[in-house]
Amino acid sequence: MADSMTQSAQISSSQGLADGQNSVAAKDSKMSDSFLSSSPVSLIQSPEVKDLVHWRDPKKSGVVFGLSLLTLLSLAAFSVISVVSYLLLALLCVTISFRIYKAVVQAVQKSDDGHPFKALMEKDVSVPPETFRKHVDASLTHINRLLKQLRKLFLVEDLIDSLKLAVVMWLLTYVGAVFNGITILILADILLFAVPPFYEKNKTQIDRYMEIARTQVNTTMAKLQEKLPGAIKRTKAE
Repeated sequence: MADSMTQSAQISSSQGLADGQNSVAAKDSKMSDSFLSSSPVSLIQSPEVKDLVHWRDPKKSGVVFGLSLLTLLSLAAFSVISVVSYLLLALLCVTISFRIYKAVVQAVQKSDDGHPFKALMEKDVSVPPETFRKHVDASLTHINRLLKQLRKLFLVEDLIDSLKLAVVMWLLTYVGAVFNGITILILADILLFAVPPFYEKNKTQIDRYMEIARTQVNTTMAKLQEKLPGAIKRTKAE
């Protein structure tokens, strides 16, 4: 009788432990899903951005690409203060000229149409507290995830991942010796609007070569991991 009671207690205890682990795993999965849904990757993959970089509307994509490239080229030639000042000055010239033009037209026609920007001035431009808190919480999630990832990499929790970071940083030293930050942003802007249409036209061939490259990298990393001493091999969480 005592043995049967002990066994049943052990079974119930193991079941409770399993349920607890399942609930923790489900909670972690939900947190991961919520993070991915609010990450910058989800913004890049949004339908509006995808239509923009795939040139679904050539006029709209051309305007965005031209303005972004012009801004980056201006930052490469002038200081940030100069670029911002010139942009704001150009905007003020447009609005003041339009305001004076409408005032002259109203004086000549003896009409009382009111302020030309009345509709825009009546719009509510305040940020709701809920929206502000939502973006702050999303930013905090990104910051916490970044800090945890940096801790794992620099404290060598996983040797393979830390070695990958070291190789990337070593390669970036050569990139930094050739390009500055603005030049890299200009190249990134050009690639952002040039690569998606090219990939869409040659998707089959690119996917095939990417799969070959991915297989080679995985094979190389597996061989490297096998040659590491057992004490520092990658360990999987149980």
